[in-house]
Amino acid sequence: MVGKVAQDLGLTVADLSNRRLRLGSEESKRYFAVDLASGALVVNEKIDREILCGASSVCLLPVQVVIENPLELFHLEVEILDLNDNSPSFISPWLVLRIAESAAPGSRFPLESAHDADVGTNAVSAYQLSPNSHFSLNVKNVKDGKLLPELVLERPLDREQQSEHQLILTAHDGGDPVLSGTAQLTIVVLDNNDNEPAFDSPVYKISLLENIPIGSLLFKLNATDPDAASNGEIQYSFGIHTSDSIQKLFGLDPHTGEIHVQGTVDFEESHFYELHVRARDNGIPQLEGHCVIQVEVEDENDHPPEVLLTSLVNPVPENTPLETVVGLFNVRDQDSGVNGKVSLQISPNLPFKIKSFENHYSLITSEKLDRETVSQYTVKLTAHDSGSPPLTTDVTVVVNISDVNDNAPSFSQPFYNSFLKENNPPGSLLCTVFASDPDEGDNSKLTYSVAGNRIQDAPVSSFVYINPDNGNIYAQHSFDYEMFQVLQIPITVRDAGSPQLSSSVTVYLFILDQNDNAPIVLHPVPGRELSALQRIPQSAPAGYVVTKVTAVDADSGHNAWLSYSLLSQSTDPSLFRVTPYTGEIRTVRDFQETDLPAQKILVLVKDNGDTPLSTTVTILVSLEDKTFEEGPQSYDFLTHPKEKSDLTLYLIIALVAVSVVSLVTFIVLSAKCFWNKKDRGSSCCSLSGTPARDVFKPSSPKLQLNSDGTLKYMEVTLRPTDSQSQYYRANYSPESDRSDFTFMRPVDYPQPSTLTRDFDSFLSHSDTLNQPKQQAQPNTDWRFSQAQRPGTSGSQNGDENGTWPNNQFDTEMLQAMILASANEAAAAAAANPDGNSTLGGGAVAGTMGLSARYGPQFTLQHVPDYRQNVYIPGSTATLSNSSGKRDGKPAAAGGGNKKKSGKKEKK
Repeated sequence: MVGKVAQDLGLTVADLSNRRLRLGSEESKRYFAVDLASGALVVNEKIDREILCGASSVCLLPVQVVIENPLELFHLEVEILDLNDNSPSFISPWLVLRIAESAAPGSRFPLESAHDADVGTNAVSAYQLSPNSHFSLNVKNVKDGKLLPELVLERPLDREQQSEHQLILTAHDGGDPVLSGTAQLTIVVLDNNDNEPAFDSPVYKISLLENIPIGSLLFKLNATDPDAASNGEIQYSFGIHTSDSIQKLFGLDPHTGEIHVQGTVDFEESHFYELHVRARDNGIPQLEGHCVIQVEVEDENDHPPEVLLTSLVNPVPENTPLETVVGLFNVRDQDSGVNGKVSLQISPNLPFKIKSFENHYSLITSEKLDRETVSQYTVKLTAHDSGSPPLTTDVTVVVNISDVNDNAPSFSQPFYNSFLKENNPPGSLLCTVFASDPDEGDNSKLTYSVAGNRIQDAPVSSFVYINPDNGNIYAQHSFDYEMFQVLQIPITVRDAGSPQLSSSVTVYLFILDQNDNAPIVLHPVPGRELSALQRIPQSAPAGYVVTKVTAVDADSGHNAWLSYSLLSQSTDPSLFRVTPYTGEIRTVRDFQETDLPAQKILVLVKDNGDTPLSTTVTILVSLEDKTFEEGPQSYDFLTHPKEKSDLTLYLIIALVAVSVVSLVTFIVLSAKCFWNKKDRGSSCCSLSGTPARDVFKPSSPKLQLNSDGTLKYMEVTLRPTDSQSQYYRANYSPESDRSDFTFMRPVDYPQPSTLTRDFDSFLSHSDTLNQPKQQAQPNTDWRFSQAQRPGTSGSQNGDENGTWPNNQFDTEMLQAMILASANEAAAAAAANPDGNSTLGGGAVAGTMGLSARYGPQFTLQHVPDYRQNVYIPGSTATLSNSSGKRDGKPAAAGGGNKKKSGKKEKK
């Protein structure tokens, strides 16, 4: 274990795996490792200081520790301490030294130094010479801390006494235990050459710039020898203390003493060299002189800065907060001093900036990132040193921005309109919605769905299906215009990101009408002979109203315009005529004795569709000498009459029930009017003290447009002005015959009237309105007297108009209401142009069943009046545009027979 790194960094053992503590550089990982169990820095491989640092006195290994989440870098330095694991050794175990016998006592002879790979106290610290009488050992300390042994002559040599001396030189280091190395020293005594070469100075100091050209002259030595001849001839050579690396870097001319540069001088490798040179003569024995050349190398700015990438977060999420570290860099320069001072800059106009601490730099975010704007950044880092001239290094780093689901899908349109003709085949393509998402990957994978679970109280899956992949919307079944005109389909698109984002749009599906419904005759009831039998007096004048054919068409616009005509199959077509737009059947002339007493009239009812549809109705006319009063018939309520005994019993029960209901209703209404008048001082003739004309108010008209933008029809409804007031809504099943005529039943507002409840109960028990595909059977109150036959409303002849309605809401007031509602709807449409083709108030629960439909090419003044098609049960009135006449008579008088009419009204 080298040290407790986690403890020094303030981390617990639990934090090590969470924050991913690791070593940064490859050099750090080679020699060291982090024990995640204890947080200690341990040795990963055997470390040899001598291989790493050589003869350097201090050996430091840099260690980079990286911690993530958040990203941090710590720089450690581990000092490798020397062990005394190397013994001193000599290059050659056999040393030979030749000394002239004329050498004077005190002469010094350099000996080869021992080499020890250890440093400091573990290096060579002492030399020892074996005992002898002629020589002693002297050790010199040089500038770089080395010890140079010298042999000192203590007594003059006498070759004739002893020509050779054998000594042992021992080198000791300062370690514990002390290690040593020995060399055998042989001293050969030479004959007399009593002058040795001498240098001008024992030490020379010179300086040079690094990167000096090879071959340059470094220095020229000069040594002299006063001897003559061969004893004075000098040759130069490097001494034994000059290392081989120095001898490769510098060359010495043995004859001239010139020293030249023959290798590359690099300040970063070594800034100081010491050359030991000797000058030897050619005498016998040879004598030599010694000097030292100390070379100082001056630094030059020859190394550009280095930028080392330590760690980089790539890709970077686009929602990365500001000031987040995304990269770590190391910058170094092998030059020294000013030349090694480095600064790092980043290319401009990037959402990143550089933060420095010593020679370490971090790349951090400075602006908000947006992948949809820029998905990749090329970061150029430029390192400058402070040398002259300055050197630069460029490093390019590509930073990718990863996507985050930060953009919701958006539709190409604010809403979609789709037009579909009714009776379409199932699976028809309605329209295609398209949405886009600027994100990528799963964040841009879109899925379409219908937002609502139900549309108009029906499952949405029963109407449409949307392809979740491409947004195609298909019809699930065939649509019927008479049931639905406009469907609002909310569509939602969601991406697959986390969290999911969504957008919504509304698809307006407009169902276009087709002429698929034939006219339906309401009166007389088809298949009912008693309903079709009309009794008229023999004395009826020309223009006498025999009856009125009432028919409706479930279609709209042109397809719902009806026309009536007589067929030639009638018994006497010349005796009767039918009004084309009202269906009133009148006599053309007076009856004659030759006319048959029983007449059959065939009326053709035809709509105005592109392929017109029609139906016929047969009316039986019986000429009577006297008029019979009509009374209620029990079989009018029964589809299949039973035996006479059962019919009589049912008739009695019905009469008793109606009488009881009428009596109770009268009592309740009388009491209510009494208390209302007592409490509020109001009249019984109004609801809650409100005039009848204020009880209901017209809502905004519902305008239905064709696909070409023209007006299809307008529906005006009446609503109660007070939320507590009773109002009605249409009550018919979707399978029942559709027409403009609807039965009214009260919506569940508080305190409904007893009369309304009893009437609903009566209708529900009759079983004539709740059976699908069955026309409701009229009761006795539906029948007309001769004076109360339905009158025309579309005729130009004012004498043929009946009274409608028979109260203060006359035709002029209705027209004013329609025009005012239309103006109100136009103003609302101008204030809220939402693109919806249904303007104004829509059809809501509470409509009175009163509607006016107009085709796209007609105005209110030009369309035929179809109010005669509305047949109110229990009433003798027909919808007309005249307020004071019925059958060409004043409103107070009956048509045809006044006496009979009076009896009828009395009854």
